[in-house]
Amino acid sequence: MPRRDSRDIATDNPQAASDVVRGIFSKVQLLCEHPRLGQRYEPISDREGRETFYGHSRIASLIVNESRIEVLGVFHASMDIERYLH
Repeated sequence: MPRRDSRDIATDNPQAASDVVRGIFSKVQLLCEHPRLGQRYEPISDREGRETFYGHSRIASLIVNESRIEVLGVFHASMDIERYLH
């Protein structure tokens, strides 16, 4: 069975796709308020990489300083993300 992405979900169930996008956005907003939410992402050893989850999505972020984070990507939780984050 081919992998499905958000475009497929949006076609099949626009409300569900919209809910997922809103949920991920809300989680990122929470990260802005609490940058150390989630767990440290150990493969990034020279900077403070973090990961937190929303449903089946993994949100990878980097704490740049106390007032700034960068979202490195949003991945399906089952993905091996190391190759994307180095």
